[in-house]
Amino acid sequence: SEVFEMAMYRQLSAVHPVYKLLIPHVRFTIAINAEAQENLISENGIFVKVTSINGIGMGKLIQNAMKTLIYESLCFPEDIKAREMEDVPKYYYRDDGKMIWEAIHCFVSAVVNIYYDSDEAVQKDVEIQEFVKDVACFGMNNSGNFPKSLSSREQLVEYLATVIFTASAQHAAVNFGQFDWYCWMPNSPSTMRKPPPQEKGQVDLEYILESLPDRECSSKVLGTVWALSRTEKNELFLGVYPDMYFTEQPAKEAIKVFRHKLDEVTNIIKSRNEELTMDYCYLSPDKIPNSVAI
Repeated sequence: SEVFEMAMYRQLSAVHPVYKLLIPHVRFTIAINAEAQENLISENGIFVKVTSINGIGMGKLIQNAMKTLIYESLCFPEDIKAREMEDVPKYYYRDDGKMIWEAIHCFVSAVVNIYYDSDEAVQKDVEIQEFVKDVACFGMNNSGNFPKSLSSREQLVEYLATVIFTASAQHAAVNFGQFDWYCWMPNSPSTMRKPPPQEKGQVDLEYILESLPDRECSSKVLGTVWALSRTEKNELFLGVYPDMYFTEQPAKEAIKVFRHKLDEVTNIIKSRNEELTMDYCYLSPDKIPNSVAI
């Protein structure tokens, strides 16, 4: 998200409609990332203390991951299709994510069509073209996996929907369930004190207990994921825009329609969850912050 935010600040003027569209979805992102760099992934950060990887190794791990990151993997429908998860039953991440993607996509499409009357208008918008180029050439380190230009309104809509979805719904889906998952340490231990067994049938309960993190390490992990799973007191959730950047009435109407659609999705998810033994609420719009703020 910070990559898109920095490109936005560098290439889009504050009066540009895309700037107005994106600004709520980058709220506090640079600030929280600065905190993470200092307290989580620095040489003396918590991650180094609770995992088997040091700061240098962590950097290499991220670099390797970035080599496999492509633009399509951030487009929710494309990602679901690429992972062949379209028909898996009771896959609530996909089901809820699809509804939110469609709501965001419709909203962005409405806004784009207000300010761009043709594909040519997109092509001639220097700020937009430089924004997209900045993301690919600088933020993504001259990645050939990200578009360096946009030639149509449709492409612009998908691009902006991807930015908003990534900063809001995608982050919520992977972030706010951390404590629920990691609070039972065997689910995903942050490190192991013994090497993995090389043959089957050699592991007993004693070996497992001696392999799992000790109490001190476990308590640090629990405290960290608990903190990372909290929302701030004055959190702004998806579609809530108290700072009205748009002054044009059509854009204001598009926001109202967006909010109404999100309310419908919230109600659908709430009704579905009432029938489940364990509900899935991470992608309920009323629990999705607008931006990466924690």
